[in-house]
Amino acid sequence: MVPPTEALTGGTGPVDRQTLRLLETHLVDDPLVETTGFDPDPHEPRVLTATLDTGRYPASVATARIDIRWFTSGDFSIHYLETESSGGHWECRWDRHPSDHNTRLHFHIPPNGRNVRDIPELSEHPLEVYSTVLTAIDERIEALWSEND
Repeated sequence: MVPPTEALTGGTGPVDRQTLRLLETHLVDDPLVETTGFDPDPHEPRVLTATLDTGRYPASVATARIDIRWFTSGDFSIHYLETESSGGHWECRWDRHPSDHNTRLHFHIPPNGRNVRDIPELSEHPLEVYSTVLTAIDERIEALWSEND
């Protein structure tokens, strides 16, 4: 997968600190989220990271997190990453940014995010995007449990 920081080039604009903080206030209240943090720091955040509660996952998942980048242009990258107990990774990413490989709004498909498909419709409102992503993660967790039955 192309790292999110490399994927977002040109035209994304400055980091939208207000939106990152808004999303953080919702993440801290989500029962799936264990911790949140800003990188490099809360005063000049570029990335919001949410570490997820692996107690909600089967033992095959060692860690899970969401990395969120949001820009004043409305462009964003939301990267979901699971590290498996075996050392492997399962990841995907929702993006809106100028792209020469797909439309502006696209999704990097799991398990490795290398394949990309366009997303025909997704709200521009950060909380609706957040809801879409968290719903997809909940569905992923349910699928993992189903696989382990």
